[in-house]
Amino acid sequence: MPRVIELLAPARNADIAIEAVRHGADAVYIGAPAFGARAAAGNSVDEIARAVGFAHSYGAAVYVTLNTILYDSELEDARRLVGELYRIGVDALIVQDMAYLEMDLPPIPLHASTQCDIREVAKARRLARAGFSQLVLPREFYVAEIKAVSEAVDVPLEVFVHGALCVSYSGDCQAGQLAMGRSANRGACPQMCRLPYDLLAPDGSVIESGRHFLSLRDLCRIDSLEELIAAGATSFKIEGRLKDASYVKNVVAAYSQALDAIVERSGGALVRRSQGRVTYSFTPDLNRTFNRGYTSYFFHGRPSNMASMATPKWVGAEVGRVIRPYDRCRGFFVADLSEELANGDGLSFFDRTGRFVGFRLNRADGSRLYPATPVDVASGTVIYRNSDRIFLDRLEASAAERRIGLKGVLRSVPYDRIVLELEDERGASVSVSAICPEQQSQRPQQEYRVSQLSKLGATVYTLDSLDDRIGDRFVPASVLSALRRDAVAAMDSCRAARLPYDRRRPDTLDDNAFAGESPLSYHDNVANVLAARFYHRHGATIGEQAVEVEDKAEGERVVMTTRYCLRRELGACLRSKNAGKLPSPLYLRSRDILYRLDFDCDRCGMKLVLNPVSR
Repeated sequence: MPRVIELLAPARNADIAIEAVRHGADAVYIGAPAFGARAAAGNSVDEIARAVGFAHSYGAAVYVTLNTILYDSELEDARRLVGELYRIGVDALIVQDMAYLEMDLPPIPLHASTQCDIREVAKARRLARAGFSQLVLPREFYVAEIKAVSEAVDVPLEVFVHGALCVSYSGDCQAGQLAMGRSANRGACPQMCRLPYDLLAPDGSVIESGRHFLSLRDLCRIDSLEELIAAGATSFKIEGRLKDASYVKNVVAAYSQALDAIVERSGGALVRRSQGRVTYSFTPDLNRTFNRGYTSYFFHGRPSNMASMATPKWVGAEVGRVIRPYDRCRGFFVADLSEELANGDGLSFFDRTGRFVGFRLNRADGSRLYPATPVDVASGTVIYRNSDRIFLDRLEASAAERRIGLKGVLRSVPYDRIVLELEDERGASVSVSAICPEQQSQRPQQEYRVSQLSKLGATVYTLDSLDDRIGDRFVPASVLSALRRDAVAAMDSCRAARLPYDRRRPDTLDDNAFAGESPLSYHDNVANVLAARFYHRHGATIGEQAVEVEDKAEGERVVMTTRYCLRRELGACLRSKNAGKLPSPLYLRSRDILYRLDFDCDRCGMKLVLNPVSR
């Protein structure tokens, strides 16, 4: 049997989910009305049902995110919502809270969210045995760590391949809750890692000021998909449930084409989850939609330049350099350009103080550039383009068409009937017949019959070939139309009946799975009685609840645990000869928030420690 792989795309809403599938996604993940880790990306059950209907017509899946931690008062609402999602045909739920394992739910599959923080093989093994059908691994994993988990569990593994990076291990970030009362584990992440900070010495003096020391570049692993597959990954996830349709179309198209090439090279060893060939009216380009610069992150090792410290915004690609500053009277500046610009492009630059400035180009007249608003841009300044109007216009139009190929056979059978047989790309086949009295045609009919039976524009199908075996028999257009209509309806029903539905895996985790281990801490995010019951049932002791349900936080707290090391990023690793380049300890300050940076050289990582006094 070939190995099934999927491209998993984000969807802020049903319209974007539909576009993701149309542009080549095998599955989409979308937020429910509540309990999703992107509170601003919730959708009604009816809207999710609309996305499910479209996705299933291509054999694509819809996963719904319910990946916040739950309070006791929310447990019943969450349980009822799961029932509604099951009834509309949602393929799986992506969850963080172990409470779902204790609820009386329909047999819908549960996927362990990246918020579950599966950074150890032992935890992956526990979650698989506890009943999760798919595990979302940390973005921080090396390829060898992905392989180790793959060899330890018998469930599919989902990995991020593109998009924004959290500097902290996902699910183990309490910075927003303790510093601002906005919890990432409750869908209200205030993006503490994107703020500008001052880097302080032990005496409080400023080493560097106003830089985005914790803001990472965006992940891009389009060139590592085959290695990920070889390591055991099967689901390739694009981050971005708050992104717009243009972003999703472009990124999905790029990765879908890359996966198609890999499947083609596999010689039948691999197959995409969904069906249908996609034709595009544009050429995907990952550099033309939002990114903070790209990094492969921790894949083969520790790369340099993981952070985007100058700005957390999209700078864009360099397109020229200013040779004459902005003229306020005439409203333009002059640049030596390496790319042709268009009216409506978004441009950017860094001003004399290093501040990032973005503006819209009102008009381009050769090297003369007319901004929509005045800009203080000096000679020698590098100009970037972070919004390509022509490219975006192509994406905003109907940019792709996805069709499932059919092979047809038209033949005669006894009793004045003809039969149309159709078979799709995966072997689903149907046969329909119609009464058609024998009558010789006056001229050849094959080309006409192919034309009539190919009129599939309102469906998801295209007729790749027709084996016409009825010779010069005359068939009225009305009979051909009825055959086509009945065959398409039968194919829809056949494919729907063959649509694979997973079922919730049983809980086979040992009762003493946590016996002898340290008590669970606030890092484990236990916030309700059902999650507590799950852990107790398997031998765990709960020492602390999640910070979201504590009455107050006392003393210092580790609020971020990262594999990213700021000292290493700045060329001052404590194990290198350059360690003295920076003093120790180091602090980060943003307004009234102060973190101490603790460096774990044995694990080559970093922790951010917040003292309540600094809030």
